[in-house]
Amino acid sequence: MDYRVHRYRSADGRLELAARDYPAARADAPVLLMMHGLTRNSADFEPLAARLAGRYRMIVPDQRGRGLSQWDADPAQYRPDVYAQDMLALVDDLGITRAALVGTSMGGLMALAMNALRPGLAQAAIFNDIGPVLEPSGLARIQGYVGPAGAMADWTAAAARTRAINAPAFPDYGGAQWDAFARRIARANADGTVSFSYDPAIAQGLAGDDPEAVPPDLWPLWDLFDAVPVLVVRGALSDLLSAATVAEMARRHAGPYASVEVPRVGHAPMLDEPAALAAIEAFLAEHAGRGA
Repeated sequence: MDYRVHRYRSADGRLELAARDYPAARADAPVLLMMHGLTRNSADFEPLAARLAGRYRMIVPDQRGRGLSQWDADPAQYRPDVYAQDMLALVDDLGITRAALVGTSMGGLMALAMNALRPGLAQAAIFNDIGPVLEPSGLARIQGYVGPAGAMADWTAAAARTRAINAPAFPDYGGAQWDAFARRIARANADGTVSFSYDPAIAQGLAGDDPEAVPPDLWPLWDLFDAVPVLVVRGALSDLLSAATVAEMARRHAGPYASVEVPRVGHAPMLDEPAALAAIEAFLAEHAGRGA
């Protein structure tokens, strides 16, 4: 699927960042800004982008320290609030004033921050397995695997390590799916080895003693979304987003709200699952498509 790579400067002006820009069939098509999770990158949305091709203009960035974007020499800048500022720099650079925000895990935290920083930008929002309450067990698991891990011998080894990390979240995956997953989150090195496509220093943004890493109370940011149409996608096996949090998100949201639970999937759904795709397409057709 064709896209162009858009290069732009980070909000602080220090880094060159990159984003995929998938064109739509019409110039007036709605815009989707699709933001990946902590250790993932723009390739994470390839299955969903293929499904939505032509109907929407899709902007899919690599956050600083991931994919084609420059690594930050200051690991303290690997935080959702900083990434959110980078996203505002991106939409400004592209001249985008309204977009549907799609956020997987960390990308959803960024959407919360962006809406607070720039009310009116979000035409609609999709939160993929993330909400105002992050379950401690899920956070601990993520902290346990993010960081220096060393290069892997080849793609077979990369698929095996990807499986070792993510098997509880995708119990039904087979070899081909683990290989495809690995090829989206890792890159080949010049010597033939394979490395995950992120700066290991991103782990420092998860440090428990950093008050900026994850704010202690995100409900005030959620409440600011009150008038924005929202879809929440939850993996039925998720250890980061609980069913109770999804219910409370619905209770506190006065605007259009929908949720879907993806069976046999944990944190975070790939958004290529039938239940997720059906919910996303219907939600976007109603709340983003009408802007076309």
